[in-house]
Amino acid sequence: MKHESIAKKHVFVGLAGWGDHDRIYPQGTRAGDKLGEYSSRFPIVELDASFYAVPSPERMRKWSEQTPESFGFIVKAYQGMTGHTRGKIPFEDAKSMFRAFREAAAEMREMGKLNAVLFQYPPWFACERKNVDILRRTREWMDGFPLALEFRHQSWFDGEMRDKTLSFMREEGWIHSVCDEPQAGEGSIPAILEPTREDVTLVRLHGRNVSGWHSSGQPNWREVRYLYRYDENELLEWKRNINKLLESTQNCWVIFNNNSGGDAADNAMQLIKLMDLEVPELPPDQLSLFEE
Repeated sequence: MKHESIAKKHVFVGLAGWGDHDRIYPQGTRAGDKLGEYSSRFPIVELDASFYAVPSPERMRKWSEQTPESFGFIVKAYQGMTGHTRGKIPFEDAKSMFRAFREAAAEMREMGKLNAVLFQYPPWFACERKNVDILRRTREWMDGFPLALEFRHQSWFDGEMRDKTLSFMREEGWIHSVCDEPQAGEGSIPAILEPTREDVTLVRLHGRNVSGWHSSGQPNWREVRYLYRYDENELLEWKRNINKLLESTQNCWVIFNNNSGGDAADNAMQLIKLMDLEVPELPPDQLSLFEE
């Protein structure tokens, strides 16, 4: 019974982005109305538009104003801040890039809507001294903001580095982004069920499409990388994992990112039901999509 009561109170399930989940909206919903509709059904969302371009402070305020008081955003750090960009960044230097992002994120923080800024580093960001220094500098330049950290290179959790990485994250105050993703070599990490902060842990479910995981650079990578639908047994496995995390962290944010085939919303609804959480009210014309 301990796990049941903890999960009911402290698990928040949402999706990566709000624009592509047509199954949760009434037919004909305009793009500009989707965030308002989404936030009436889910308590959190991952803002991924910020990965591709730094939003203006005005845009961040507008998004915040469209959502209920209790709603929260997990804002993905701009790709230039995590080393994803291969070309020139549209900023004078790294400090001005971070400054622009901070100014935008501050608007959302001031409105009480910023859960965290997520720094997801690329597969080539290995466990090396220079990259540890980058993490320390990032933490310094983002001082005052709650930060979540996600790795994609296996070396951070290989052998004795596992405990050292987790200790570093605890010392620096990073929220651990625990991942479920394909186990496809050194460019992927296992699910490390270890919180690094007592207040919250982030869980991101990317699917388990091994063949599509390394599709970056291919024309159709968006269609195949996160093409996966979790079955009930896999979701029950994550129910157990979340309950384990909640033994040493107070809250758990769960984001479904397996939306290449439109499966994220369906799987989120399934997990909500399995964890006995409050089920979002869906439009009448969409109810049948979620019936078992």
